[in-house]
Amino acid sequence: MKRVHEKFALGKLKHDYLAQLLSNIEVHDSRVIMGSKIGEDAAIIDIPGENYLVIKTDPITFATDEIGYYSVIVNVNDLVCTGAKPKWFQSTILLPEKLTTNEMIDKIFKNIHDTCKSMDITVVGGHTEITPRLDRPIIIGSLIGEVPKDKLVLTSGAEKGDALILTKGIFIEGTSIIGREKEKELITHELGYDFIKRCQDYLFDPGICVLKEALLANNNFKIKSCHDPTEGGIYTGVAEMTIASNTGVIIEENKINILREPKVLSEIFNINPYNTISSGSLLIAVNQEDSPGLIDLLRNNKIDAEQIGIFMSKAKGLVVKKEDGKTDQLIYSETDEITKLF
Repeated sequence: MKRVHEKFALGKLKHDYLAQLLSNIEVHDSRVIMGSKIGEDAAIIDIPGENYLVIKTDPITFATDEIGYYSVIVNVNDLVCTGAKPKWFQSTILLPEKLTTNEMIDKIFKNIHDTCKSMDITVVGGHTEITPRLDRPIIIGSLIGEVPKDKLVLTSGAEKGDALILTKGIFIEGTSIIGREKEKELITHELGYDFIKRCQDYLFDPGICVLKEALLANNNFKIKSCHDPTEGGIYTGVAEMTIASNTGVIIEENKINILREPKVLSEIFNINPYNTISSGSLLIAVNQEDSPGLIDLLRNNKIDAEQIGIFMSKAKGLVVKKEDGKTDQLIYSETDEITKLF
């Protein structure tokens, strides 16, 4: 029978199809503690001594401005969700044939070096080339770190009754990307340069890096699960936590913080903020009794935090409680809303 070729949307593969692909991967090495699994964004390898080796890879495909910074941070975010300390970074840098300049290359290399240096990460190699048929630079980063074996956190660790905490808010990375990549289009909406500059600055304030909050949480509480919602936004991130941990969840939508700039961008571009790329947010699962203390700790360190939900049995499904008190199914998509703009 001739196979029907499916048309694929931009962004992540559908979870069902990806799960099918991953089920065919055989792990032959007993030292692999965590390999390929939906919701688990880093591999865990057992090595001699007190630590596990943690390995992560992630590309940057939407952003071009400050792409070197993005490439380091998105890998740092997934790595620190395991409780690990980032140590060694590599990157594959693919540059467009007709647009590349010395200035572009110099800026990318400096961006990567300076970002790594600020986090005590060592750049240990990679690959750079001019690539045909690209209309923008693309970087695929790879980061290695270490975590004490008794401090490892897995996305699959969430259990029924655990509290789900969100830091900062949502649509942070998406706001920065739109501000930087769609500046000319934003000007036509007469939003003003101050507004556009605030959107661009979301890269650093509130910022797409979750290193500080991850360290605070892991150093002071028993974290059950931790996840960095990226493509597909917070709702896809929540869904990935439930898939990994074999649970359900109920979310209180009015507890999810949407800042002013993301709200405006959502209306202008008809984007659902709950399904838009959200690096900078951190989803944390803890025992319900630890939730108030962790929230207080984060807020006392100038990191906004709120309990937005509770994990339930898988049979309960994925549920959203709306502002009017009614409940509905949590709808998520592996295709990020920001793809509408690219």
